[in-house]
Amino acid sequence: MLSLPPLSLYVHIPWCVQKCPYCDFNSHGQQGELPKAEYITALLKDLEQDIHYAQGRKLHSIFIGGGTPSLFEASYIKQLLQGINALIEFEDDIEITMEANPGTLEHDSLKAYQAAGINRLSMGVQSFASDKLNLLGRIHNQGEAESAAIEANKAGFNSFNLDLMHGLPNQSFEQAMDDIEKAASLAPPHLSWYQLTIEPNTLFHSKPPQLPDDEALWHIYEQGQKKLAELGYQQYEISAYAKPGFQCKHNLNYWRFGDYLGIGCGAHGKITQAKANKIIRTVKIKHPKGYLASNNWTYQTDEVEPEDRALEYLMNRLRLIAPIPKIEFEQTTGLSRGELKSGMDKAIAKGLMTESEAHWQTTPKGQMFVNELLSQFC
Repeated sequence: MLSLPPLSLYVHIPWCVQKCPYCDFNSHGQQGELPKAEYITALLKDLEQDIHYAQGRKLHSIFIGGGTPSLFEASYIKQLLQGINALIEFEDDIEITMEANPGTLEHDSLKAYQAAGINRLSMGVQSFASDKLNLLGRIHNQGEAESAAIEANKAGFNSFNLDLMHGLPNQSFEQAMDDIEKAASLAPPHLSWYQLTIEPNTLFHSKPPQLPDDEALWHIYEQGQKKLAELGYQQYEISAYAKPGFQCKHNLNYWRFGDYLGIGCGAHGKITQAKANKIIRTVKIKHPKGYLASNNWTYQTDEVEPEDRALEYLMNRLRLIAPIPKIEFEQTTGLSRGELKSGMDKAIAKGLMTESEAHWQTTPKGQMFVNELLSQFC
């Protein structure tokens, strides 16, 4: 039987100063004054429309992403969070994350964001090398990135994350390792470290830069993993590393096939309806003009059919390093653990998984070849 998992909320703010050439997210370069008050009002009406999906649950976590949410002053974020809390009660230990660009943060505003209710920051640094920041279209420089991290520490947030990329255009092994060391020297409790990929519908896709070859990428990844471990960061997800006790609650809920409401332009949601034995996905109107002009923000609602639930669960859960509890699979999909037996037997035979009475566990080989692992269940 399906059980109701924890409930999170994703809030999308779609504007940024300028569109980065590698970015395929639903983001739009700022042109003139942003309709901040109107957008906050629309977000809260959007949530009010979805409030029945909460089904009595409190909010486990909130993630305000973009775009660049830090383009919105703390007063707007406070209004947003107060409005959300008036609609859905917060858990006592709720994690509330806001993405921020070091180039849009004023240091004295960090305390204001904390006072508004933000208790975790996620800052898109990407690199500490000036030439790489220019190539990536970032609006901040190395000094601003370092200063923002220092001020986040001083402001007393429960946690903050730094986003780092590797495999950047013309990036040497030494440069990639230097980025890790500089990031760690700023003492973030959490690091996201992931490889630059060229996505369709981006400037980099139409004008591809020169990236390191596969051998160089593997050397960067292998040695970077070792360095992060030496620096005290434990890998808990494919591209996420944290000091003990500082894993991102919001992302963990995603990867464990938990529920989340999505509000804002193009935001996605995933909701369990246990009594009806349904799992549904929602998508909101994508373009800001259409979103702001609407009074019904959901343009698509699809059911995750029972025959698709196992693979959807695994596509999320296999991102995590931790063992997979068999009971978790049953409770979040409503399926018997026997649904995975054939695929698990094949994966175990290929050295991609191991099994105990209560858990399945990816092997180091399985963690390296997730796509091959997933193919055993198709």
